[in-house]
Amino acid sequence: MNLIIPVDCNDMEEAQLVGLNDVKYWLFLTMDGGKPSNEQFFEKREDIEEFIDIVIVNSPDEYVWPFMEENIAVLVAPLQRYVEDIVEAYIFKELHDLSI
Repeated sequence: MNLIIPVDCNDMEEAQLVGLNDVKYWLFLTMDGGKPSNEQFFEKREDIEEFIDIVIVNSPDEYVWPFMEENIAVLVAPLQRYVEDIVEAYIFKELHDLSI
């Protein structure tokens, strides 16, 4: 499963989830057996060449229709901000699904 997360910096320890209008980097994660692998940062989403299954956003009010048009599922992290917390919430299915 390939996830992308809009974040404010390119440091795995410090990166925090931000709104789509404030994204500085896109974190690309491959979830393999319940663990993140293949962690890469991209300045532009268009630079990600791999298939994207899920985008994680920080609010249900984000403009996510372009992702849905590309058949990318949208999950909301309502409380989580740091990558480690978001990944944990993803594993335990604590993120909210916005997909139709």
